[in-house]
Amino acid sequence: QVQLVESGGGLVQPGGSLRLSCAASESIFRIDAMGWYRQAPGKQRELVARISSGGSTNYADSVRGRFTISRDNAKNTGNLQMNSLKPEDTAVYYCNAFARQRLYWGQGTQVTVSS
Repeated sequence: QVQLVESGGGLVQPGGSLRLSCAASESIFRIDAMGWYRQAPGKQRELVARISSGGSTNYADSVRGRFTISRDNAKNTGNLQMNSLKPEDTAVYYCNAFARQRLYWGQGTQVTVSS
């Protein structure tokens, strides 16, 4: 059964913005941390941002100052606001969640930044 679903990807021009969402099913509860990863063609999957249950955040150097990760515990949802997008941000973006000592992954959403 699908338990994490990403949405919000698409095609934007350089300098534009996108907001990605990650919806966790109700069967995933007591989430300790949520994160976003991305993978571009021919490259390894890399961490983009993480947020703890208490709201502490970490960002990759390449996105710090441009991306903002957040979570809504009441809705069991995570978000990634992406501003000032660059062509090198083009990738499939994956949500993950760590809950009850288990790691969950979404299927990914495509983000393409091109003029």
